[in-house]
Amino acid sequence: MVFLSLSLTCLCLSPTYELALQTGKVIEQMGKFYPELKLAYAVRGNKLERGQKISEQIVIGTPGTVLDWCSKLKFIDPKKIKVFVLDEADVMIATQGHQDQSIRIQRMLPRDCQMLLFSATFEDSVWKFAQKVVPDPNIIKLKREEETLDTIKQYYVLCNNRDEKFQALCNIYGAITIAQAMIFCHVSPFGEWIDVEQVSVVINFDLPVDKDGNPDNETYLHRIGRTGRFGKRGLAINMVDSKHSMNILNRIQEHFNKKINKLDTDDLDEIEKITN
Repeated sequence: MVFLSLSLTCLCLSPTYELALQTGKVIEQMGKFYPELKLAYAVRGNKLERGQKISEQIVIGTPGTVLDWCSKLKFIDPKKIKVFVLDEADVMIATQGHQDQSIRIQRMLPRDCQMLLFSATFEDSVWKFAQKVVPDPNIIKLKREEETLDTIKQYYVLCNNRDEKFQALCNIYGAITIAQAMIFCHVSPFGEWIDVEQVSVVINFDLPVDKDGNPDNETYLHRIGRTGRFGKRGLAINMVDSKHSMNILNRIQEHFNKKINKLDTDDLDEIEKITN
């Protein structure tokens, strides 16, 4: 068992205010049997009095606020940090200013500070960023097959052409309340999309395939993994408009050993049921 000291020990950076709060809730849940563990949020709207020093063992915040607390306002003494966590590194890179702010914070920390970097994708841009923040790292890669889809309800819609796919999309939006959705199609290579935190629905207007036309299982998982995070129920809907795309869908089902149920988007009652 690992025990934190009673002074500031860990600093965790998240790309958004919402994700910082979600991460904090998980930590609070994990630490509920360790009442000495205290947590502070370095996020917008959380104001401290000038001259105050952070006494909590863990600080979670966004790069801009954390940088201010470390440099301008001196609420945090970065030399006391023993563990530095950079969450959603791929989002950090894609967000204006976050990459530079994160590097500036990292350079204030002690040389023996442990650095932990987490990312859903590891493309060249992420690797280059990781090398700046975490030199000579130990790398742990989770096999895609080990990631779970248990919290995501998956459906497919059978269509004859792209016009019917568009009509199905309109029917879905007309029948259920969608807070935030991501819709993927073949217009742009997925490798260039920036990562996005929690969304309520992911729609594959076109199923992901590689350059040879085979199912891109890793991309499929990455896409629908944007929903159903932090234990919440997620929803993924796939549009199928040909025998080829039906074959792609069947192979994706076989790869993940998860059944993808058919959805009739002409039946509004059936659409409403998928959110229950």
